[in-house]
Amino acid sequence: MKTLINGLHHVTAIAGKPQSNVDFYAGILGLRFLKKTVNFDAPDVYHLYYGDETGSPGSIMTFFPFGQIQRGRRGNGQMSYTAFSVPEGSLGFWTERLKTFNIIASKPQNRFQEEFIRFDDHDGLGIELVATGNDERPAWVSGSIPEQHAIRGFYTVALQENSSDRTIDLLAHQMQHRFVAQHGDIMRFEAGLGGAGNYVDIIGNPEEKRGLQGAGTVHHIAFGTDTDETLLATREVLLEKGFEVTPLIDRQYFHSIYYREPGGILFEVATNPPGFTADETQEALGSALKLPSWYESKREMIEQRLEPLAVRAW
Repeated sequence: MKTLINGLHHVTAIAGKPQSNVDFYAGILGLRFLKKTVNFDAPDVYHLYYGDETGSPGSIMTFFPFGQIQRGRRGNGQMSYTAFSVPEGSLGFWTERLKTFNIIASKPQNRFQEEFIRFDDHDGLGIELVATGNDERPAWVSGSIPEQHAIRGFYTVALQENSSDRTIDLLAHQMQHRFVAQHGDIMRFEAGLGGAGNYVDIIGNPEEKRGLQGAGTVHHIAFGTDTDETLLATREVLLEKGFEVTPLIDRQYFHSIYYREPGGILFEVATNPPGFTADETQEALGSALKLPSWYESKREMIEQRLEPLAVRAW
């Protein structure tokens, strides 16, 4: 069978204040500020992208920072934690660094024979750092985070479900994921070549309340595919199974389809090309407000409504 889904592409979450978002992800976590654009459906709201040097699929964290917005609540029907990969021996560095910014991380925990710490960002979004010696992806290095401790990209994501059977069926069949292992109530799957950046963890917990969307919650999770051809083939597979799937949508830096998995989480499948250098050079990524062509005539009005942002050294 032809490979359609080859791993994680990006995670998009809802945030509060835009500058606080930049300070946390580009400053404290040291991710590259890749792209400053707008929510295509609400151009008075930023859409901010972070990741590795080029914005490789599997490293991309994006946000809709709405400013003054009520916090959400983690729970069933949501992606509850986003885990990033860091080198072995780095958790002590990160615990101390986070403490410097008054962010309290959990003590190191173990799961699937891996060590990780857990904490929340300034909006309450759940983040994990997983220490691994099996991630050869290069890090984006800037500020005060040395290369030997810097984030490599995603490690895994956690889907929290009231009942996980139908979600597991979707992942294992239509989305070409393979079962890896089980740890308590967590079942791990992988796609593509497997390993860091290609894992999905499913947590089944019928006793948990359903999540509420707001600041500090994930809006959707995106999986990567190679081309428009494989994207449309994925769409046909999902339609045949009875899922309601959008037509192909042009998101400027990738083409996408959207649908909800059985537990209610919004899934996206996104093409790996054309990538973030479609409208900026690699060296200039994130340096200017980029707008899709249909908003260029309204640039002055849009810029007046958006607060200025600065990427500051931390």
